[in-house]
Amino acid sequence: MPSPIQLHLADAVAAPADTPIAVRSRRERTPASRPVVRPIHGWYLPCKQAVDFVAALVLGTVALPLIAASALIVKLTSRGPAFYTQVRVGRAGRPFTIYKIRSMIHNCESLTGPRWSMPGDPRVTWIGWFLRATHLDELPQLLNVLRGDMSLIGPRPERPEFFPELERELPSYAQRVTVRPGVTGLAQVQLPPDTDLGSVRRKLAHDLYYVQHVSPLLDLRLLICTACYAAGVPFSLLSRLLGVPRSGVVERAMQNVLTEPAPARLRIGA
Repeated sequence: MPSPIQLHLADAVAAPADTPIAVRSRRERTPASRPVVRPIHGWYLPCKQAVDFVAALVLGTVALPLIAASALIVKLTSRGPAFYTQVRVGRAGRPFTIYKIRSMIHNCESLTGPRWSMPGDPRVTWIGWFLRATHLDELPQLLNVLRGDMSLIGPRPERPEFFPELERELPSYAQRVTVRPGVTGLAQVQLPPDTDLGSVRRKLAHDLYYVQHVSPLLDLRLLICTACYAAGVPFSLLSRLLGVPRSGVVERAMQNVLTEPAPARLRIGA
């Protein structure tokens, strides 16, 4: 049975047979003002999952001691399980369970309900700040890649509680789910976590730029960039060395996404 998100996106995402990622709004089927993002290297997408599986298998083997050590430290320093699961929206709106090492206090949303993280979030444990800064908390998502839920590189998967409102506020938002979500990506290595509609819009521009330019070389550059960025190398230096597009280049190329009108102010995550 289709999930509520899949039903919500049923009219928002329509892909013709000749391309795997072409999206039309359920409100405007042929909008002249709304660009349809098409991949330049569309031939790569059918091969990408196999490449991801092999790479995740190798990386997972190497990362297993780090995952085990991080989980043990979390278990010894705070109450609750070491690992954390959450439902996210995958490709074509299919929900899946994402795996992470817990970086916040146990049952942190029991009183507030679903909400975004915020700068200086008091729910993050002291070891959680380290895990987030080094991105060690994301390593269990290699299992999601092996399961086929995620890709190594792609847009970050959103929570189903937030997706419908984001898609209402930003007409191009549904185009993000025409590819599998990623553990890391073009937006993740250079933009901070979402805090408001403006930050979501900027990330959307980066995500759709990636969808349009996805290629083996770009994926390899972003994978190397992520490893070096997690080790503390500034993105400005990595961008020059690896040729990863910086925000200025991306936002000029995706200006139409940045200037799309939003009907109301975003209220989630408050």
